[in-house]
Amino acid sequence: MDASVEDAARRLALQPSAHLMSVATAVPPHILKQDEAAALAHEIFASRYGDFVRLSRVFETSGIRQRHAVRPLEWYATSLGWPERTAVYLEGAESLFVDSATRALAGAGCSAQAVDTVVTVSSTGIATPSLDARVMGRMGFRPDVSRVPVFGLGCAGGVTGLSIAARLATARPGTNVLLVVVELCTLAFRMDELTKANVVASALFGDGAAACILRAGEGGLARIDGAGEYTWPDTLDIMGWNVDPQGFGVVFAQAIPPFAKENVGPAITAILARSGRRLSDIDRFVCHPGGRKVIMALESALRLDAGSLDHERDVLDSHGNMSAPTVLFVLERVIASGLPELSAVNAMGPGFSTSCVVLTRVP
Repeated sequence: MDASVEDAARRLALQPSAHLMSVATAVPPHILKQDEAAALAHEIFASRYGDFVRLSRVFETSGIRQRHAVRPLEWYATSLGWPERTAVYLEGAESLFVDSATRALAGAGCSAQAVDTVVTVSSTGIATPSLDARVMGRMGFRPDVSRVPVFGLGCAGGVTGLSIAARLATARPGTNVLLVVVELCTLAFRMDELTKANVVASALFGDGAAACILRAGEGGLARIDGAGEYTWPDTLDIMGWNVDPQGFGVVFAQAIPPFAKENVGPAITAILARSGRRLSDIDRFVCHPGGRKVIMALESALRLDAGSLDHERDVLDSHGNMSAPTVLFVLERVIASGLPELSAVNAMGPGFSTSCVVLTRVP
């Protein structure tokens, strides 16, 4: 081990560590079968968008069998604007917040009254007061709980949120930090946008939530042993939202898989080096499955055998791309199958950026 890696490991050992005590997930009640979604998209777009037939192959090649949504499929074919989308966002996000958070608290053996800080990550709707404030009574949080709402991280929000929650836990050892990540991506489906990005989004996106409890101390599932982010300059146009009178419009560049294949490896290598690790030290990468081609690109970028990201493919198959919480769905499955000694959780998001958190299994 060279001197710089030794120094990083020594600094890490001197810092208090946050422990991941639990991970839980939740989905809304409605299931969107991919063949039914494809049929509806054909009905909406085929007669108005000349390139639809060619683009519609994404419904078959996406690696997605079904997704969950806050509304039944036919609702998305109605006329929708900001008021309708926001009302459903507030109702659906609050419900998923309570469901996922309650499960995470139970998994950690922690009561809502014992929560000291709530970190809420969501980029698919606007809520002021924030979601955490809206559910305080239903959850039973203390009036003096610290609230940290986070917006704009997109698909990277689950990993970056985990990093933020870990830092807040280490700042006040012994306190309980609840992380809740909620995204309702289906609310961005647009009948009025005749664009490739909108068609692809209608084939990929689903709704879901995940929650975690973190605490600086002993026990739990894993110790947070490092985290970092990397944002590439001049990449604002790769991923994000456009905002107009009808709602959010997806910015979703075709360049994501090749960009990931070329650039993610060096970025993750640099992040891992800060905690004294190398790519080859990681027993299991836990990745955000943004799509079938993205998974393949990540396996190449991280020097993994083809097919290594099996839980990622399973989550994509049954839930689609739920944006920020998706990687925590993968982590939940990895934990259930047996968390290896050293894992790295990573995701890409708007910016364009990547975020990574290192987990060491607790014996």
